Amino acid sequence: MFQHRSCSGLALAGSLLLLYACGDSEPRQAPEQADRTAPAPSTPAVTPPASVIMPEPGPRVADTFAVGDHVYVRSLALEPERNALWVGTSTGLLEVDLGNNSVRNTFTRDHGLANEYVFGIFVDSQGYKWFGTNAGGVSRYRDGEWKVLFPMHGLADYWIYSFAEQANGPLWIGTWAGVNSVDLDTLEMRTYVKELINEWVYAIDIDSADRVWFGTEGGISLFDGDEWRHWTHEDGLGAANIGNRPASANTGLGTRTRHSLSVLMAGEETYNPNYVFSLKVDHNDHVWAGTWGGGVGHYDGERWRNLTSDDGLAGNIVYSMAIEKPGVFWFGTNHGLNRWDGKTWLRFDRSNGMLDDNVYAVAIAPDGSVWAGTRRGVARIAN
Repeated sequence: MFQHRSCSGLALAGSLLLLYACGDSEPRQAPEQADRTAPAPSTPAVTPPASVIMPEPGPRVADTFAVGDHVYVRSLALEPERNALWVGTSTGLLEVDLGNNSVRNTFTRDHGLANEYVFGIFVDSQGYKWFGTNAGGVSRYRDGEWKVLFPMHGLADYWIYSFAEQANGPLWIGTWAGVNSVDLDTLEMRTYVKELINEWVYAIDIDSADRVWFGTEGGISLFDGDEWRHWTHEDGLGAANIGNRPASANTGLGTRTRHSLSVLMAGEETYNPNYVFSLKVDHNDHVWAGTWGGGVGHYDGERWRNLTSDDGLAGNIVYSMAIEKPGVFWFGTNHGLNRWDGKTWLRFDRSNGMLDDNVYAVAIAPDGSVWAGTRRGVARIAN
């Protein structure tokens, strides 16, 4: 059950509620079983480097919307045509009206979702909403009608994490067993596994040449329609091991049960620079990749450079990212959220209003406000 509370009163939306908190207490640590398919919450926020500029005055956490201490917000997607924000959590789906920040609709398995744990959301060119779930395949929604797709329909796997659409199709779906290309008119699917550098695909984006980039647990792959290319830490992806952290045993070569492992080992953060959580292509067709322990990798078409906590990044485990405008980036890490314009770093964490320091999803609304999904809820950052 979600609750929606504001400074001025209580509002309800359907059978589920969304909590809007003006302030909150220190979050409690969630049990490991709360999120079995992704790294668990990390250690408390560390003191930011001197290069980090704390955002006062300037952008600030304007609102927080809590969904429960042991609930994770894993995905966010905007639908500007309907002035809507879609919020995927570990217990269901919310549609938020960006006009007044209230909940329009809530969805669970009873409404049409194949599984309540929503790891990926995408709005396609036809207005269909695609929801990638944890062990429940894909649920597609438009105008009150649902369709569920499983491996029996051609889907590569039941575990779905990412989407992207090429200019004239197809739609790409990232799974734990390769990627699917999907014809949006016929829903005919083709699966690619061996072509990828690693079959566990967490992020997909499209560049201006309509080439498709894939962030996986074993590096990055590029498909130009004819040929495949790949990059790993050996090519420069991910920074060196700052602080000599223990190597993560989670290499993407084991069983699904290994993905219940935390980003911690004996209380220490682990390191796996080939593991790409997030990926974006900017206006220059430069690729930005959020890694596990190697910070943010930046590929300019010739070489990789990396941003880490030594440069001002809040944490070196980078779960999510968004591009505000050319040259301005938002990075969701295990120690807070950063805004970076190439020179100045801003940082948002529990010390200045966030509900949790692990930022799993970031989306930028048409009005310029930034929404960040964490354990326990969503924060809205505005000037």
